[in-house]
Amino acid sequence: MKAAIGIPEEWLRKAATSAVCKINIDSDSRLAMTAAIRKTFAEKPAEFDPRKYLGPARDNMEKLYKHKIINVLGSDNKLAK
Repeated sequence: MKAAIGIPEEWLRKAATSAVCKINIDSDSRLAMTAAIRKTFAEKPAEFDPRKYLGPARDNMEKLYKHKIINVLGSDNKLAK
């Protein structure tokens, strides 16, 4: 995963303030999910119950989305018209 990176936040901020209609942050969410799963497996190598590693992975993705929506894209509490 060394070459796997998301879009720099400064680029996202710039796009959010321009006429860009859609910004895809899927790479960031996949990295967040994978990192949480790998952390669980590193700390508990015998873990095999998907609920034990997918829950934290989902929580990590939610944390990422909230950060991007509020702190990067400036879209918190805004409705599409």
